[in-house]
Amino acid sequence: MIKIALVGDIGSGKSYIAKLFGYPVFNADNEVVNIYKKDKSCFIKLKKKLQYNFTTFPLKKNELINSILQDNNNLKLITNIVHPLIRKKLKKFIKNNNKQKIVVLDIPLYLENKLNNENDVIVFVQSKKKDILKRLTKRKGYNKLLLNIFKRIQVSIEKKKKKSQFIIKNDFTKRTALKYVRYILKRVLK
Repeated sequence: MIKIALVGDIGSGKSYIAKLFGYPVFNADNEVVNIYKKDKSCFIKLKKKLQYNFTTFPLKKNELINSILQDNNNLKLITNIVHPLIRKKLKKFIKNNNKQKIVVLDIPLYLENKLNNENDVIVFVQSKKKDILKRLTKRKGYNKLLLNIFKRIQVSIEKKKKKSQFIIKNDFTKRTALKYVRYILKRVLK
């Protein structure tokens, strides 16, 4: 099985590109949302660590955001609880798709959490800053301060680019993106 991992800046279009490969996608952001909505034991652990920040289950996005904005250290507490759950879900995804030729990993903190293996194909999704900002401001709950906090825990864009075997210049048009995706698939399936 070939694992293609997408890395890049927040809002660069990794999830959009991931779907274009036509293979099973592990989307860590969606998994995190599901954990917050459905995993009561995770909620209990979070509530125990951050007693006054969360009121009721399922966890509400605004409570999570307010908790992180209130104290930057809260992000570390949250990730220490949530990231092991994501690792378990990733292992299960890999196991369930072990007969697939390729799987696509859309995991924002892929390099930061040292999830990469030597044989993984790392693809850097590059977008213009103005395009990223335009996309991010359209997202519900966009918050520049929160974005800066998240960026502090990420590997620099330059390092991500260096660790990547391929670069997709994402201009958010399907035609351009598919051209890059087809090229990558042709190279990795040789």
